[in-house]
Order: sequence, then C-alpha cells, then structure tokens
Amino acid sequence: MKEELIRKDLKYIWHPYTQMKDCEELPPIPIARAEGMKLFGYDGNFYYDTISSWWCNVHGHNHPVIKEAIKTQIDSLEHVLFAGFTHAPAVGLAERLVGMTPGSLTKVFFSDNGSTAVEVAMKMSLQYWHNIGKGYRNKFLSLDMAYHGDTVATMNISGVDLFNKKFKPLFFGSFKAPAPYCYRCPLGKEGGSCSLECLKAVDDILEENSGDIAAVTVEPLLMAAGGMIVYPVEYLKGLRELCSKYDVHLIADEVATGFGRTGKMFACEHAGIEPDFMCLSKGITSGYLPIGATLTTDKVFNAFYDDHEKLKTFYHGHTYTANPIACAAAIASIDLFEKENTLDRVGRINERLAVFLEEMSDLSIVGDTRSIGVVGAMELVKNRATKEPFGMNERIGIEVYKLGLENGLLLRPLGNIIYFFLPLCAKPEELEQIFHRASKVMKIAEKRVLYP
Repeated sequence: MKEELIRKDLKYIWHPYTQMKDCEELPPIPIARAEGMKLFGYDGNFYYDTISSWWCNVHGHNHPVIKEAIKTQIDSLEHVLFAGFTHAPAVGLAERLVGMTPGSLTKVFFSDNGSTAVEVAMKMSLQYWHNIGKGYRNKFLSLDMAYHGDTVATMNISGVDLFNKKFKPLFFGSFKAPAPYCYRCPLGKEGGSCSLECLKAVDDILEENSGDIAAVTVEPLLMAAGGMIVYPVEYLKGLRELCSKYDVHLIADEVATGFGRTGKMFACEHAGIEPDFMCLSKGITSGYLPIGATLTTDKVFNAFYDDHEKLKTFYHGHTYTANPIACAAAIASIDLFEKENTLDRVGRINERLAVFLEEMSDLSIVGDTRSIGVVGAMELVKNRATKEPFGMNERIGIEVYKLGLENGLLLRPLGNIIYFFLPLCAKPEELEQIFHRASKVMKIAEKRVLYP
C-alpha cells in the first residue's frame, strides 16, 4: 500500500512549497491515520506532529468531540449558499467569536482560509475609505518580513521574498517598515536594551503618508512564516497607538497566533489592544475543516450599510462561505477550550519548551532561540559570533528535517529556522519524548556541520 500510494502520488500530485524533484530522494510519507499528537504511517512507524500540521491542530488529531460534531451536522445540513440564507452553526459560531474577541469587534465575515481572511480585511478597509469619501486612501503598510498569505493582495503586504518574488508583476506596491527582529535588528540595536527604534520607522512612514494609507497589517507578537520571530508587547501597543494617532485601520492577522498558541486565546490580549479587523483561520476548527473569519467593528460595518443604489455593498464571497460542517467543527473546538481547560496547559508546555531551548542554545550551530506560548524556534548559524547564516544551498534545515523523520519527529523547517508549533494537547510524557529525540537530532546535525 505504502509504495503504491507514493508511486501514484508522484505521478499525479503537485505538492505545495515543494521542489518536486526533491521527492525522488525524499518522497512524501503516506499517513494512514492519526491520534492525538501522532501521525501513523502504513509501515507502522509514527511521527510526533510537532508543528500541528501547519499550525492548525490545537486539540490533537481524531478528537471524539469534534468528530461527533461533524457527524451530527452532516446528518442535517452539509452546505447551503450563504447569500440570502443562514443556518444555526454559522450564527452560533459568529456569536461565539464576537463574545471571545476584543470588545469592539462585533461583525463576522466568513471565508475559506487564512489568506482570504486577510484579503477580506484589506478589501473592507479599502472600500470603507471609499464609502466615506476618502477613496484616495488605498495603500497598505506592513512589516518587511511579514507573511499574510498567498493570494495576490496578501502577497503585496507580505515581505517574505522567497515566497513571492517571482510574482512581483502582479503587485500594486505597499509601504514596508523594518520588522522588530531583535536577533538581527535592522537598525543595529541590541534586543532588550533598545527604545523600539523600529517603531519610529513606522511613525515616520505614517507621518508622511497616512493620507494615502488605508491600514497597517501585523501578525501580533509572532511573525510566523517570516522565521517565528517573537517581538515585544510594547511594540504591538505602540503600533495600535500610531494607528489611532494617524487614523488608519489596524488589521491583526491572528491566523497563526489565534486560539491559544501564545498563551492567551488571541495574541492581541497580551497587549490589551483592540484592532479594527481580526483575521482568523487555522486553529479555529483545530484543523479538522477549512474556514476563515474576518471580524470588524460597527464603525466599519455601518459605512457599508445603505440603500442598494448607493453602491456601498461589499461585493465579495466564496462558494463555501460559512460551510455548516466547518462551523460545527469550529464551535466544538471552541467548546473544548472550556471543557478541557486547554489554555491552562500552555504554561506547562512553555516551561518545558524553554528548558529544551536553553539546552540547545549551547550548541555551536544555534545562534538564537525564542519562544512564546507553545511556539519555540532555533535559528541555525554557521558562526555564532558573526551570526553568519547557512546558505540556501547548504540546506541545513532539510538535514534536520530528515534526521527528525528518522527519529519519529515532524520538524519541517523555515529555511535555517527549526521550530516547534505544538498542539495544546501535548502531554508531559510526550514532551519528554519529543525533546529527547529533538536533542539527539540537533546534536547529530551539529557534528555533521563540524565534521562533514
């Protein structure tokens, strides 16, 4: 079965973020089933899912409560168009989201995934200014190492060059500010002892261009695909203050950080801020089914609310908007946070993660470690003193990935960044196994670098 699946996969399928020629040496691994933190192959091997299957699995694979909610919903309604119709799962989910997010967020627009959730916020912000007679405010400001999605608009406000540089002919251009990347400060400052000069750069851009800017988009406290960059709470607070000062929208992209990942239900809570838009996906259903949600304020909503002939309607939608089965899964996932005291586990996981990262910081190839909540990262370098990174052709991340698979770990890297994005269901004994195996992997990788 395993070999036949691989053969047919390589014949018919084009995988995301994958150089398919690499699959000749490292073919995709067929997974037969999953349980909790473990992915089981057809060959009897299992792998600890240390990155929550691309950051979405919160409560573990094959959770009986979420499965039952999906099965129950299938028996009554699988799908219906969401223009002119509604249903109980969508209403229930919207009510739950409004009740648990910052108080100013009162309206929910459903879409299909994280990219579309952010794109909806961008389009709403742009049309808001148009609807109130300020259509010239049509630019966006974001951070130069951000990642907000792979749709055309979200690529424009992303700064991860590797992901999107070939698509620049599609770009409309946006303002970029230096990321608060403390380990490699773009302004040459030392993390923890600076005055947030990187925030001054945002202030400068807004002071000169706020009349043209619709919104600032940010991943609160954790820039995920940009390298699992953790930045200070004070920066996020300051960004909210600048947006208020210059009267531009703040879009909080909580696609990766939402639903407990940082220790709060949403990362914005650490700073006590209320954005004008909040974008959600990934953990909203614990990864069981795709759905996205964009929350916004009454102020934004009311700018679209008018007689039809005034052309203020928000003309945007998706075929699977508010799919009833996905909404039912999301409600079940949210309910589990209370039933299982899910957030209470984050502190325990973070403590054990911090101990592991401290141990790994002694390795010669680990230049920096950082963590927040259940997310932790190691940045691998050739020279700790100079912070010289490994080159793309050296593929140190892929080497660690291979070693991880050999030791029953899914450790998919971000270039030179080896990271953990752990499910909140991780048990103490599982954490011990994971970090014991990961320590072995990292020490082997160090030896191979030192003694090639």
